[in-house]
Amino acid sequence: MSTLYLKSLIESKTVTKKDTSQKIICQNKLARKNYFIDDTYETGIVLVGTEVKALREGRGNLKESYASVRDGEVYLHDMHISPYSHGNRLNHDPLRTRKLLLHKREIKKLYGKSREKGLTLVPLKAYLKKGKVKVEIGIGKGKKLYDKRADLKKKEDQREIARGLRHKNREW
Repeated sequence: MSTLYLKSLIESKTVTKKDTSQKIICQNKLARKNYFIDDTYETGIVLVGTEVKALREGRGNLKESYASVRDGEVYLHDMHISPYSHGNRLNHDPLRTRKLLLHKREIKKLYGKSREKGLTLVPLKAYLKKGKVKVEIGIGKGKKLYDKRADLKKKEDQREIARGLRHKNREW
């Protein structure tokens, strides 16, 4: 056998990595605007069949949703999942409370943080990872109006700098 044939045989048998990409279903864009996010946690979520199908269609909304710790478990409130388009009379309730799946030590840590004054549990985004629906929650502290103005000014300055660099590069 020639070495070229052996090389092509070895290359064809290489193991490909599994797809670990994330498909973002919905994001809470106001969360980072209204809160300072300290820690983030990736959680699983307990769903019924039509909810999963609706989320795969991208029909979820995290606006005005929040998480809470109750009886040693974490729950997600006010996450809106629109009814599945091909569902029948057994479709789900769009605003039902859903349980989040975390390790016990993470739940204890979140319970302690959520009891501190000024801290809350905010869902940041929902996404598909390896075929499973995941929700990223963060521990957030509310921003004051002057903090929001400072962030807006900082973002505007960054935009202006980028615009200036672009014009400078065109002149060359």
